[in-house]
Amino acid sequence: MRNIRSSRRALALAVALAFAGTLFTSAAAQAQPLTLAELASDRVIGQPEVVATFNGAMPTGVTVTEAGRIFVNFPRWGDDVPFTVAEVKGNQLVAYPNPEINKADNARPGERFLSVQSVVADGLGRLWVLDTAAPGFSKPVTGGAKLVAIDLKTNNVVKTLVFPPDVILDATYVNDMRFDFRVGKAGVAYVTDSSLSGTGGIIVMDLATGKATRRLTGDRSTSPEPGFVPVVEGETLLQRHEDGSTAPFSVASDGIALSPDGKTLYYSPLSGRHLYAVSTELLRDPGVSEAQLAAAVKDAGEKGASDGLEADANGAVYAGDYERNSIRKREPNGEWRTLAHGPQILWPDTLSVGPDGYLYFTVNQLNRQPGFHGGKDLRQKPYALLRVRINAAPAPTH
Repeated sequence: MRNIRSSRRALALAVALAFAGTLFTSAAAQAQPLTLAELASDRVIGQPEVVATFNGAMPTGVTVTEAGRIFVNFPRWGDDVPFTVAEVKGNQLVAYPNPEINKADNARPGERFLSVQSVVADGLGRLWVLDTAAPGFSKPVTGGAKLVAIDLKTNNVVKTLVFPPDVILDATYVNDMRFDFRVGKAGVAYVTDSSLSGTGGIIVMDLATGKATRRLTGDRSTSPEPGFVPVVEGETLLQRHEDGSTAPFSVASDGIALSPDGKTLYYSPLSGRHLYAVSTELLRDPGVSEAQLAAAVKDAGEKGASDGLEADANGAVYAGDYERNSIRKREPNGEWRTLAHGPQILWPDTLSVGPDGYLYFTVNQLNRQPGFHGGKDLRQKPYALLRVRINAAPAPTH
């Protein structure tokens, strides 16, 4: 009997082991590694819409008028740029206000668009054009750096204001602008100098006389942040030359936005993550010394690394975040949140609030230019104009 019981136990053990082996083999067969596409991934935030795409030159600026017309510009940085300002009609580009004025001519610097960096609709039926007169970031052509106003009804130039030579330094690169028509006889323009190799600052121009002054030249708030090392698409962003040498990505004051009451100017260096704010009354007052003005500048904290800034009628400030492929919003209470984030938001550049409750912005892959990759152009056309709903109106200018 004992032998029989032992045999039965041995048989049961053998069956159990065989069954367990079958289960192990089956489980092992099912536990194959997943593919990379099946793993959790960076989530998309918001629902940006494609407004237009561009297969030619790389765009920077965009603006949407009170009537809903859309304008973009293409600086002459090395691409073939047949026109540096254009109106977007459907998915087509039309030279604006005409092809002739878009033909660069250094012999007529005050009459032609040499290299436009920004376009802004002023809410009063005009489009303002900011001409750097610095193709390829060269020294500005004498008499070429200017503000040009175009009547949107007639599509004719109605005012040209050339920046005085004392505010245009050898390395000046006028970048973006905001307007306030509630002060002065004809209003005032605030313009950032985003010099790549010189000194940043804010230029304040009286639109009645064309008189302009430089403020905060070389201030910490208009200069690249010390130690700033941006990472874009997982790569440290450096100027990488064809000979193998490198240099920091160091660009001064760039983005700019004006509060809806016109009392506060927001701005930030391109090479930095902080937002700065200053009283426009102090900026305009020649009796306020540079030391006093610098002391009045407020550091509004980190927002991410931005190219463009914008404000809406409710007091919110918007900023691109080129390190995080994002568009962010600063609520009036100072809190930031992400409006849009996704792999297609490759270097958000200029922002513009339209009359339709959308925030429009260009994405232009700026970080993929040849200068950052040893002469290799990694940009992949088309570039795009996107928008995201914000349910807010543009900040008023008058």
